[in-house]
Amino acid sequence: MAKLTTFARKRLPKSDFALPGGRFPVEDKAHARDAKARASQGYNAGRLSAAEKKTVDRKADAVLGRKGK
Repeated sequence: MAKLTTFARKRLPKSDFALPGGRFPVEDKAHARDAKARASQGYNAGRLSAAEKKTVDRKADAVLGRKGK
């Protein structure tokens, strides 16, 4: 996975995050896969609602379906 520095993270558009507040960056396929995994962990631990998990999965799947990186 590409290293996402604080500087780079702050420069990402809001559309590159699956949830508001800069949660779950999904700017590339590696981060999208990680977001899905962390969302599942958060849901199973009770930190994410089913709707939030579904949103993360939907946005991550859109990135994973793209060609390229």
